[in-house]
Amino acid sequence: MRVFTVLGPSNSGKSTLVQALAALEGGAGKSFTVPGVAAVTTFGFMGEDWAALDIAGGSENLGPVGAALAASDIALVCVPADAEAAVLAAPYLRMVEEAGLPCILFVNRVDAPANRISEVVAALQAYSRHHIVLREVPIREGDQITGFVDLVSERAWKFEKGKHSSLIEMPESVKAREAEARAELLESYADFDDTLMEELIEDRRPVAEEIYEVAARTLQAHDLVACFLGSASEGHGITRLMKSLRHDAPEVAVAAERLGGAAAVGALADVIKHLGKVVVLRALGAPVAQGAQLGGAGLGSVTELDAKTALGTLAPGAVGLAVKSDQLAAARAFEPGAGADLPPWARAHAASFRRVLSPVHEKDDTRLITALERLAEIDPGLRVAPDVKTGKPVVSSQGPLHLRRILAKLAEDFGVAVTEAPVPPSLCETIRRGTEIHHRHRKQTGGAGQFADVVIAVAPQGRGEGFAFTETVKGGAVPRNYIPSVEAGVREALIEGPQGFPVVDLAVELKDGKSHAVDSSDFAFRTAGKSALREAFAEIGTVLLQPIMRIDIHVPSVFSGALVPLVSGLKGQVLGFEAHPTAAGWDVFQLELPMAAEDALFAALAGATRGTAWFESRFDHYQEARREELADLLAE
Repeated sequence: MRVFTVLGPSNSGKSTLVQALAALEGGAGKSFTVPGVAAVTTFGFMGEDWAALDIAGGSENLGPVGAALAASDIALVCVPADAEAAVLAAPYLRMVEEAGLPCILFVNRVDAPANRISEVVAALQAYSRHHIVLREVPIREGDQITGFVDLVSERAWKFEKGKHSSLIEMPESVKAREAEARAELLESYADFDDTLMEELIEDRRPVAEEIYEVAARTLQAHDLVACFLGSASEGHGITRLMKSLRHDAPEVAVAAERLGGAAAVGALADVIKHLGKVVVLRALGAPVAQGAQLGGAGLGSVTELDAKTALGTLAPGAVGLAVKSDQLAAARAFEPGAGADLPPWARAHAASFRRVLSPVHEKDDTRLITALERLAEIDPGLRVAPDVKTGKPVVSSQGPLHLRRILAKLAEDFGVAVTEAPVPPSLCETIRRGTEIHHRHRKQTGGAGQFADVVIAVAPQGRGEGFAFTETVKGGAVPRNYIPSVEAGVREALIEGPQGFPVVDLAVELKDGKSHAVDSSDFAFRTAGKSALREAFAEIGTVLLQPIMRIDIHVPSVFSGALVPLVSGLKGQVLGFEAHPTAAGWDVFQLELPMAAEDALFAALAGATRGTAWFESRFDHYQEARREELADLLAE
């Protein structure tokens, strides 16, 4: 069995394309669907078994793409016949490039093209480091595309509605364009084949079989990207596309080598009520048998994609469902003894849409944590971590729609109703000036009392320098064994300042003090240190600090200029942008932005870049902020 992943923007016709390919010889076999995420379909063609992984379009559905590519032999990118929509395919072309996977482009819906095919290909070329070779040229009657000419065989085909295309004589109107396009095709292939190069130099006409062999070799080596055209809904160009997949897709051994010789890979997963966790597994090396060791434990039952028909064993290259195998997960490669992360190119983009989840019913606290852990095993685009202050789970998703699917899954499959709220930025406090405080802690309770006397000097430190504690006590005024207690009390006072937030970037010096032979204790000096610092805060006051994030936006170059006013409107600082070192047509746009504005950036970025850009965020420094600027956050 060979496997291919179908990618493309929303509404490009991917699912219709898969259905059309599967129907070429009698229709689809078994299928498995994760609603709103992806579907796997098996079918037969010319005596061979195939599986298609159809990934839902949209920027929030990029999470499962890497795992699907890791489990595939070839990628099929489906795009509309619209040059302006080419940028929507940019994220998919980039991910295929990074995976090093052979790639075929299919320009869909050519029965109603918005642009000439050459214009569509030129627009797509901006986002591919590898040259895109057009394998077919359209036959036109007026503004309508009625067929195509195969540039290798030079045979012309006329589209027949609901039927296979019919072989016709090449029309005179297309011969000049066909000759020009074929010359370009042969020149592209000749760069990778010396024999073909010699034939072209000597004006010898290469035979079609030779060209097909060069085409397969260059595609399998990911030297070039082949482009076909048609209409999936009408069945136009589908047979020729499938024949190319059959001829050009590598065998499973290539996919296994790409993953370092792994025995199997988890391409997709879901949690189903009556089955538990199920993983779409592809065997890459030797047969994978039920009960055998995989991922460090015995493999549970193995079924076909319908989850009913038992298989027992997956042959090399085959896909099936692994049931009752808790050690397996999506987006993981497996050896008999252990599982391993997929290569960096297969990992999901940074999950930048963050929300705090709270169960509607307090009794569901533990169930919520357990459910999120299970969901993280099946969803490569999901990240879960506890909130530092409250301990509640913070879910990082690919966007609002992705989050909505997660919440629905929690309610429907795990019976946990939750509410969600933005993650509040980690505000802090600091001081602008220093002071010296003399504080005496004295308490008499009838027995041994409490006594501690301290003199501390408080001073501000540079932003990001943190907290420092020193002591310059002379003559044993404060016994050495009590000095750590003073520091502990001071650190305790830093946990929550006068405005309710942690206090940072200050230095405290213990200068002097007194003790009592009977009433002094660790507790007394700890209390004195804490009270002294709080007294200092009351005297000199504190100012609020907000976290500033360093953000790298990955954006198609055509949208980079539009980000400057967008960032300025969010009170961010543009640091600059430069071309991505390996991704054609992409820039890395760098900026600094208050953490409080990240949600607004996420929403604005989707609109400004048609959902193609994403960003990576990391803490950079704290910056002083006026209380009015943070009024909304403080109210929350």
